[in-house]
Amino acid sequence: MSAEIKSLSPEHVWSYFYGFTQIPRPTGHMEAVTRYVSDFGKGLGLETVRDEVGNVLIRKPATPGMEGRKTVILQSHLDMVPQKNASVDHDFLTDPIQAYVEGDWVTARDTTLGADNGIGAALAMAVLSDPTLKHGPIEALFTVDEEVGMDGAFGLKPDFLKGGILINCDSEEEGELFVGCAGGADLNISFQFKETTAIPKGDVAVRVSLTGLKGGHSGVDIHLGRANANKLMFRFLKEAVSDCGARLAAVDGGSMRNAIPREAFVTVTIPGDNAEILWEMVGDYQELYLSEFAGVEDGIRFTAEMTDLPESLIPEEIQDGLINAVVGCRNGVLSMLHDFPGTVESSSNLAIITSARGLIEIKILVRSSSETRKAAVCSSLESVFSLAGAKVEYGGAYNGWKPDITSPILATMLQTYEELYGKRPSVKVMHAGLECGIIQGIYPKMDMISIGPDLQFPHSPDERVNIPSVQKVWDFLKAALERI
Repeated sequence: MSAEIKSLSPEHVWSYFYGFTQIPRPTGHMEAVTRYVSDFGKGLGLETVRDEVGNVLIRKPATPGMEGRKTVILQSHLDMVPQKNASVDHDFLTDPIQAYVEGDWVTARDTTLGADNGIGAALAMAVLSDPTLKHGPIEALFTVDEEVGMDGAFGLKPDFLKGGILINCDSEEEGELFVGCAGGADLNISFQFKETTAIPKGDVAVRVSLTGLKGGHSGVDIHLGRANANKLMFRFLKEAVSDCGARLAAVDGGSMRNAIPREAFVTVTIPGDNAEILWEMVGDYQELYLSEFAGVEDGIRFTAEMTDLPESLIPEEIQDGLINAVVGCRNGVLSMLHDFPGTVESSSNLAIITSARGLIEIKILVRSSSETRKAAVCSSLESVFSLAGAKVEYGGAYNGWKPDITSPILATMLQTYEELYGKRPSVKVMHAGLECGIIQGIYPKMDMISIGPDLQFPHSPDERVNIPSVQKVWDFLKAALERI
């Protein structure tokens, strides 16, 4: 498997990427991967430094005769989103990713691949290690903990970088140049209660499971109309409560704030006489969801099984408020950009709903290219959950990256691509949180652009990266560095 990937072209890019697949690197667990990159830079004899938050910066001198050029920063992040199918036994803290070639794609067995952003980091490492390239001074910035909180970018100091041009390698469509991105904000919502609500006599316990959804990146995949497991589960719960006398004991839906939830599980109790009605309802909802999402979600599985009685129930007033708020919560695409047709402006992802020890927690990620629209969406969500009696707090807000279509690096990259491939690339704004927005806030005069190969279904076990597109991005990057 390693030989298969390492033999792909360009070999040094794929070799470094394979190295990343062998290092566990979920967000928050960066020591091994930062050591790997630091050792790489030092092994080349290049200046290699780490800042206070763990970001790694490697500097490569200019090709002789090109010392007077502006310093170019190649930027990527080192962490990955740990998502897996329920059927696989994989520990993201210890196990390597099982990557393999499937036609023109590299993918992984039942887990996320980590091409987001391992391919970007591998491209930078290939530039650093290739003595044949022609370029001005290079700084390769490898940031940590991007996927949850963008801690690496937020931790940058104004004097850490010397470069005036930044090429972010974290976008996911070859042939498209990104000049802006959405900002984001986290909503942290909670209901507290006492675990003293008794189970009605004669009730039985049922565990209801919703699985088989595609999930995906809550930014770049939000426009695809995929199902949100939390929304579907609570739509069912509302009817189960009203028609079957169901009482909610526990909920566990979604796992990552920036991933569309693929699975949701609840434990309910119902009067024993209503068990058959509930089973029929579960079957009916599976058929309903398969019909509503035909061609989008064809793997939906909605099942129920008897389980042990819980110790207590969520109080009825908390249960009803939670269900009504989740059903009424705005989710998915909320507005589109007029200046960049087909691009989402604002969205909401109802990512996580969990209950444990007298506490229900809900986590939502709001994205928008407009700060005012972002605030408006957050306010509407706050209203829904506040009316239900929940506590709503904000956190993790970050600004978007404001587009500049007069950017000098954009003009250079457009010309380079057109000369190389005979066609003009698209110029776009991404509905996802690239680190460019945060870096722009720290280095307001820095000229920025984002490129990358074709990467599909990031933040889900279906993640895959297109092999020919990696070659095209590598050739494009080499040509651009020579003329910047």
